Amino acid sequence: MKFKGIVLNVSSLWVEGMAFYPFIFLKTKSPARLLINHERIHLRQQIEMGLVVFYVWYFVEYLIRLVQYKKHYLAYLHISFEREAFRNQDDFDYLKNRKFWAFLKYVQRGGKG
Repeated sequence: MKFKGIVLNVSSLWVEGMAFYPFIFLKTKSPARLLINHERIHLRQQIEMGLVVFYVWYFVEYLIRLVQYKKHYLAYLHISFEREAFRNQDDFDYLKNRKFWAFLKYVQRGGKG
């Protein structure tokens, strides 16, 4: 799949970047390649799961991580979708070789590992 998303600049965005299929919203007009690749990984996750399932899973996992880590940023960093995207954002060929539902290997089970 070679879809790269429709990139839009939204200077009022509260985060640096956000993927909402088929769009990638970016706060700055000149974002780092890493950020765009990170958001493209999210687009692939959304395509695989569908938007509703993706965002329900994302929100539920965020709540679980918030209880687990007690801090918003740590909870965010430990969401499986984010773990996959952060781990692979510097590999610009990652999406060419990524396996279906690859985020599953980033789901943590128990503990704070």
